[in-house]
Amino acid sequence: MRLTVLGGCGAWPTATQACSGYLVEYAGFRLLIDPGYATLPRLLQHSTVDAVDAVLISHGHPDHCADLNPLLRARGLSDHPPPALPVHAPRGAVDAVLALDKPSMLAEAYHLHEFDPGDRFEIGPFTADTWLLPHFVPNAGIRLATPESVLAYTGDTGPSPEIPRLAHGADLFLSEATYIHRVPTADAPYLLTARLAGQYTHQAGAARLMLTHLWPGTDPVTAREAAAEAFEHLIGVAAPGLVTDLGDAVQTFDRLGRHATD
Repeated sequence: MRLTVLGGCGAWPTATQACSGYLVEYAGFRLLIDPGYATLPRLLQHSTVDAVDAVLISHGHPDHCADLNPLLRARGLSDHPPPALPVHAPRGAVDAVLALDKPSMLAEAYHLHEFDPGDRFEIGPFTADTWLLPHFVPNAGIRLATPESVLAYTGDTGPSPEIPRLAHGADLFLSEATYIHRVPTADAPYLLTARLAGQYTHQAGAARLMLTHLWPGTDPVTAREAAAEAFEHLIGVAAPGLVTDLGDAVQTFDRLGRHATD
């Protein structure tokens, strides 16, 4: 399984960083997870739009799904449209994005598969297990498994005893880490710190941690140091273009470390 980071910025994109977006590949199948703001241009650096086989969305905030609209436009309005794109999302999560255009305009461009967090289903060669994790809107923590490896991803979440279960023994735990050491009181039930992400990774016995969804302007080195207070193994920070092969531990660790300290 290979993970390519398209973006890892929380809330809004910056001049150098798109919001959440990840391309996961296995056995020739390309799964796009959370096409947030500004991720489509990043995707096009690695893939054509018609090469994407399916989309999986954790929740309905636009920094996780807004670029579904230009992706569907690029596919559906092309001279030779590809088959309808399977889009997997919690119920109602992408209603607002799909409503940006009149229904008939992109109706043939996608096939929506809605699920309830807690469901298990197959996406191509992946088995997806989902957890309902606390956020401002319904959010699905996602565990993707193949016969060789496991990727666990929080989406956006606050503290929960379900998180170590989601990440148990994962080869890579992709965890939101909006803040460093403390979440503002109003947001505390719905977002994580880098330090708590490290603590959950330790509890889960995951092999390595990648921090993502950092607040714009957050120093990635400081975030990594906070996570390392609780997790002593290899920690990376999501950066555009970072490619992680879950089946190649040495390569993965080197790349994670290098990007984390840029």
